[in-house]
Amino acid sequence: MAATIDNSNAIQAAKKKHLGIPEAVFVEDVDSFMKQPGNETADAALRKLDEQYQKYKYMELNLSQKKLRLKNQIPQITQTLEILRHMQKKKETTEPMDTHFLLADSVYCKALVPPTNKVCLWLGANVMLEYDIDEAQALLEKNLSTASRNLETLEEDLDFLRDQFTTTEVNMARVYNWDVKRRSRENIKSAESKS
Repeated sequence: MAATIDNSNAIQAAKKKHLGIPEAVFVEDVDSFMKQPGNETADAALRKLDEQYQKYKYMELNLSQKKLRLKNQIPQITQTLEILRHMQKKKETTEPMDTHFLLADSVYCKALVPPTNKVCLWLGANVMLEYDIDEAQALLEKNLSTASRNLETLEEDLDFLRDQFTTTEVNMARVYNWDVKRRSRENIKSAESKS
């Protein structure tokens, strides 16, 4: 009994893992698949499968864009964390930190930054907040771990999505081949009946 419960929990966890992406069911028996409602003709079934395929393509586009954003975001967070660690070390001294900061694309300005306990972080949507260096470091470390975890999840979802592409393409090929064989049998029967 306990093994059955553990097994069903594992199956539910696997399904929740790719929440939002419908699983493509492999068409084992094309004859019974074609007898289902909505599959009156091979063209209708192929249209339905193609529509499902296009939805997967759209999901792949969205997930790829999210993945690209995360891949750009992670190095920025890491770089900001390195700067904060450097500022943490310099906080104890009285000498100013010599640095260059970005004014515009490819335009930098030299600056002397006095030791400080505060930093300002861009949060997005034109919002900047002032934090203590320790708070900022904790926030950025949390954001980095969240972004890394989200990137792993996205890569797993993209792999799952590629499997759904393959299954849908195979289903389309199987339905198409079934229709070719059906028409071939009908042509043979009509040729026999004419002779």
